[in-house]
Formats: sequence, C-alpha cells, structure tokens
Amino acid sequence: MLIRFGLVALRGVAVAFGVVVASFALILVIPGDPVSALLGSHVTPATAAALREQLGLDHPWWVRLGDYLGHVVTGDLGTSLSFGSPVASLIAGRVWPTLLLVLCAMVLAIVTSLALAVAAVRWRNGPIDHLVRLLTTTGMAIPGFWLGMLLILVFSVNLRWLPAGGVGEDPGSFIASLVLPSIVAAVAIVPVLSRSLRSQMIDLQDADFIVAARASGFSRRFVLWRRLVPNSLLPMLALAGTNFAVLLGGTFIVERVFSINGVGSLLFDAISARDAPLIQGIVLITGLCVVVITTLTDLLASIVDPRLRHERNRA
Repeated sequence: MLIRFGLVALRGVAVAFGVVVASFALILVIPGDPVSALLGSHVTPATAAALREQLGLDHPWWVRLGDYLGHVVTGDLGTSLSFGSPVASLIAGRVWPTLLLVLCAMVLAIVTSLALAVAAVRWRNGPIDHLVRLLTTTGMAIPGFWLGMLLILVFSVNLRWLPAGGVGEDPGSFIASLVLPSIVAAVAIVPVLSRSLRSQMIDLQDADFIVAARASGFSRRFVLWRRLVPNSLLPMLALAGTNFAVLLGGTFIVERVFSINGVGSLLFDAISARDAPLIQGIVLITGLCVVVITTLTDLLASIVDPRLRHERNRA
C-alpha cells in the first residue's frame, strides 16, 4: 500500500509539474501582444520596448520559464497587468463563489445521477429506463450557455422565482442565486455519472452476494438499497473525481452566463485584456486543483475498494 501511495504521489507531482510548464507555454501560443494590449493607443516603439524589458518579455523563453518556476515555488504568481494587484490575491478574492458553485453542482450531479440510475435499473428495459437514457443523451448534447439562458428566461424572467444572475448577500438570496447555475453546471457530468452507475449496477445484479441476498429472502428494496447501490457507488464517485475538470470548466462558463464574480469571470476578463500573468495564475491554480482531486480520488478508491487494489497488484 505504501508503494502504491508513493507511485500515486509521484505521478501527481509529475502531472503538477506538467501543469506548471503548460501554464507557461500557454502564453507563448496565445495570439496577440500583451504589451500592445496594455498600452493601447499610447503604444510607441520606445514605450513598448521599455515595458517589455520591465516585464522580462525580452528574455529567451527558457530564461523566462526558469524565472516562472522559481516564482511559483515561492508562491509568487506575479502581478496582474490590468489590475495592478498580485495575481494570488485576485484569485483568492474570487475563489469562494466558484468553490461553492462547484460543490453544489457536484452534490447535485451525484444525487441526480443516483436517482436516475436507480430508476433505470429498477424498471430496466421499460419506459422509465428508456426515458432516463433519452434524458442523459439530451443532457450530453445541450450546450451549457444555451441551457443557462433558457432557465433564466423561464424561471427568472417569466416566473420570477429565482434571480437571473449575481450572488445574493443574505443567506436566502445567496442560496437562491446558486440554484440555476448549479443545475446548469451539474448537467455537464450527470449523463456520464448516471450511465456509469447504471452499467455498474446491471453488472453486479448477478454477483454472488446479490444472488445470496435474494436467496435469503430479503426484499427487492433491501437488496437494491443495502447491497446493490452501495457496492456500485464507488466507481461512480471515482469517475466524478476524474470528471472534476469537466465540471470546473463548465462552472467557468456558467459564471459568465449568470454574472457571478468568480474565478471563471476573472479568467474571461484576463483573456480579454491579454493579462498574461493573470491567465497563467488561473490556469495553474485550476490545473493543480484538478490534479489534487484526481489523485485523492484514486487513493481513496484504492483504500475503500480492495478489489481495485488486488486488480492493480495482479497487473
């Protein structure tokens, strides 16, 4: 087990290093000149050269990469060109709306996927099963921004039940403002999670412990909720961890649609302003979050499910 932990941790460190290098390389391939975007109409060859020297953009890329790695190790993500503030403080000031939205969307996605998968297996090959598969297929095809605007039109403009955007200050309005964004963000991964859980439950229906439970006279409800569902949840939860990047990327788009001042909105502002340090910082932080979540999910799956551990040992 210690060897397994060491290998997973080493892989996580390697991937994290790759994320750091990728966040630096991203700026090299983005079209546009950040110096020209920052100076605007006041750009001249002299001012552009002076600012380029001040920002270190006149150095070779390998020198800039070394400087960037050194600053990242010390926690210095640089200074935003457009805001004039440290990148780390800007991200920290916007992280809570994004974090709460991701948590709400993840919980909603897991609960919804569980309900859909149980209904599909309970009435397998019936109208409900076909309806669930139709809904999940439709969910995979619907763009998040389109669904967000549709929900705003129905529940905010016409029915006036929920706010159309922003984040409320008091607890009631704050919770209400997260309902529609959480639904839109959760739709991005519900089809994958529900289909995975459905397949896992179908595969386990003929397992020895399920057959033994039925032969012992336990009710169908007991076998479903006390035997089948608990033993099928772990692969879905592991899949939820690996799809965290999809959820986070969808959350960034949702923030823009619902005017939530989170990290996603900050990223769009940084891209519009060609703010290279801010773009690098956001890509780096979100990439490292994905690496941490997927690594912890892999470790948790190995600890909780001995079958996965034995399979990896045989491999």
